[in-house]
Amino acid sequence: MRATVASAIMVISMHSRFERLLWLMPVAYAIHIGDEWFSGFPRYVVDHMGGHPMPPALFFANNACFMLVLLALCTWASRSTSRLSAFLLMSWASGNLFWNFVAHLFYTVHTGAYSPGLVTSSLFYYPVSLLVVAASVRDKRMSVTGALGAFAIGGALLVLVIWGGVYHFAT
Repeated sequence: MRATVASAIMVISMHSRFERLLWLMPVAYAIHIGDEWFSGFPRYVVDHMGGHPMPPALFFANNACFMLVLLALCTWASRSTSRLSAFLLMSWASGNLFWNFVAHLFYTVHTGAYSPGLVTSSLFYYPVSLLVVAASVRDKRMSVTGALGAFAIGGALLVLVIWGGVYHFAT
């Protein structure tokens, strides 16, 4: 299945511009949040990550805010030709997609228990984030250095989100 998804994404990427492909990110985000919710991620945070309880209202409010930021950045980047719009979008999105995949994989290996959301982050987040950033470089909306910088910022943002959202800034 993963090879099929990857093949389909590669075909799409060869014929689509960054401004169109970037809309795959909010779609992937919505699918992933459903996966996390229905497979029990809020409970996993407490049982396996040593985090604080995440009531449903908090889970959905946080993800709604993150989605609104993602949609706003996608709208800006799809309507603008500025490098800044692509850079800020990929900084935000890489934290929420690419690095989220890495975090799910890490916690699955580290805890020895499946991290709810690993399936959709593997099938969608990982390939979609790479596809969109590759298109941004191909379409000259970002340089390779800019893309690497955006992904570094995204990684730092996800660390901050995990530290604040899961551990409530505990040291």
